[in-house]
Amino acid sequence: MNAPQLADTTRKNAVLFKPKAKPKLGVDISTSSVKLIEISRSGDGYRVETYAAEPMPPNAVVDKVIQDIEAVGDAVRKAVKRAGSRVKDAAVAIGGASVITKLIPMPAALSDQELGEQIELQADQYIPFPLEEVSFDYEIVGPSPNDPEMVDVLLAATRRENVEARQAVLDIAGLNAKVVDIEAYALENACRLMTYQMPDEGMDKTIGVVDFGATTTTFSVLRDHRIIYTRDQLFGGKQLTEEIMRHYGLSFEEAGKAKREGGLPSNYKPEILDPFLEDMAQQVNRSIQFFLSSQSEFTELDQLIVCGGCAAIPGAVEYIEERVGTPAVLGDPLGQMKLSSKAKAQLVENDAVSLVIACGLAMRSFD
Repeated sequence: MNAPQLADTTRKNAVLFKPKAKPKLGVDISTSSVKLIEISRSGDGYRVETYAAEPMPPNAVVDKVIQDIEAVGDAVRKAVKRAGSRVKDAAVAIGGASVITKLIPMPAALSDQELGEQIELQADQYIPFPLEEVSFDYEIVGPSPNDPEMVDVLLAATRRENVEARQAVLDIAGLNAKVVDIEAYALENACRLMTYQMPDEGMDKTIGVVDFGATTTTFSVLRDHRIIYTRDQLFGGKQLTEEIMRHYGLSFEEAGKAKREGGLPSNYKPEILDPFLEDMAQQVNRSIQFFLSSQSEFTELDQLIVCGGCAAIPGAVEYIEERVGTPAVLGDPLGQMKLSSKAKAQLVENDAVSLVIACGLAMRSFD
């Protein structure tokens, strides 16, 4: 099943838009950077054709909302040029508080057309904005567990301005916004690429996936490869950069470089890094407890997959595993992919842990 997509760019009202299987660039627009990846199918596997990343200007994206369309568009344009891809169709995502999702029961006997009509009639009950200001889509999840004559339908919605901002950004970069997705479902899509890291390839397992971004950490839980829970927290790698900046009197750019490349004084680990790793572990543990308290069906996770820039900090995954008490691995969606000669292998491998959303979006090429 494909997760809901918020926009069909060929129609005003996006309902069950199913893109053709054409190559699409996965474009992950975040607070700190834009990451762009092109993936092709190679036999039974996949291959990275091109990849590039570009830093995001300060405050151009705040809390996953695009504030400066021109600046973000220019960053995407530079990434496209650096990647050298000839693909013009792209998939982007919206996340955080900008997206509303609701699981609603509908009669199973409805035809596709009748279901669409009923969703449109009832959407205003679930969406706290005027419908003319909203892009929304839906997907049948499956039979309702408590009533065999009903099906559960996942409704996803966002303000149309969020969709239009991403379309405008890609237009500046010379790209076509063919899919506007939801970050949580892009992550779910990307987890298909990490089943090789899961016990029993994730079947009959409850897998936690934590994605540490620059300012937001997303914690999701998958059961049989499907997201059953997701939660965002305001925590990320920017806090470590700012602490380095304050402690050593560096600029934000200098602190970021020092964080990545090393060379900080000997007191960095005990006074700054170790407390930050403890904060990372506490954030994960708190998210797990929130999940377990909301679900009577589960008492523990079978595994944690740790992704995002902070996950690449040496020892971070082991520290989290020890503090949380759940087996943990460093997520690598590219671990079983081939690399084309055009893809810069060192850059791709260095950034792999941060490419979950971009890979999930690029996988829309094969829907």
